[in-house]
Amino acid sequence: MQPTDLRHHLGQGLLSFPVTHFDKDGALALDSYGRHVAALSRHPAAGLFAAGGTGEFFSLTPTEVGQVVRRAKEVAGDTPIISGCGYGTALAHEITREAENAGADGLLLLPHYLIGASQEGIYAHVKAVCDATDLGVIVYNRANSRLTSDTLMRLADACPNLIGYKDGTGDIDVVREVTLRLGDRLVHIGGMPTHELFAEAYWGAGVTTYSSAVFNFVPDLAIDFYDALKRKDTAHLDRLLTDFFIPFARIRDRAPGYAVSAIKAGVALAGYTPGPVRAPLTDLTGEERDMLAQLVETAGQRNAA
Repeated sequence: MQPTDLRHHLGQGLLSFPVTHFDKDGALALDSYGRHVAALSRHPAAGLFAAGGTGEFFSLTPTEVGQVVRRAKEVAGDTPIISGCGYGTALAHEITREAENAGADGLLLLPHYLIGASQEGIYAHVKAVCDATDLGVIVYNRANSRLTSDTLMRLADACPNLIGYKDGTGDIDVVREVTLRLGDRLVHIGGMPTHELFAEAYWGAGVTTYSSAVFNFVPDLAIDFYDALKRKDTAHLDRLLTDFFIPFARIRDRAPGYAVSAIKAGVALAGYTPGPVRAPLTDLTGEERDMLAQLVETAGQRNAA
């Protein structure tokens, strides 16, 4: 898919990022992963991020990123697959090659590793990755990689294949400046943890698509929320937030890293075998898994009614 086509396509619907499946020893479980991605791709998702943040990108080797992306491409049909990318510039180049060879449709450039950087340094890093590939690149504005609208404007001018801006900062004022200045030159994507909690505010700031983590295990509920957001059905949004998303966030917030671990637990509840998270993350306790199971069951019953 050409970068301009990918940019347009991703703005047309909900996005998600499948968890990466491991076996009990922590090795990739690509058969299980493939079954899960195949099932998700049968829902109306505009794109899936393979080996993204919820896919434990930070715990994968460059070779493993390529293996995950290749498996996703094999089973996803027409659903675009965007590969995670990141770390320092040299490693990002290596991951880019792995993603290209695996057939990725685009790249999500996650924050560089560890250190802070000036706007000039971030510009040089993003440009170097864009220059190293013909794939469309989405930059993830989060943590130690926060781009000003000026920097994004420079990058958009210099890099025709920079197609997207995904925000995970919650700085709505900055986001609104970006959407105003960049307009449809980029697809603007919401990327907050459990983004449904922030979706109405981001929608008002001009961000009309986002990546949903819970799509991993309650895709119908995630799509229901997105559809209600598009039609501005505030009463229905309020009910879904009250019945599911706010209680889910309480479970997610019980320990650091549960933004990934709780999703994996949900995928297991949905009948898949995603396996454990890799260290340094930790899995939910038995009590917390029971809490999540009860929440999913109750929310499902209410939504069906």
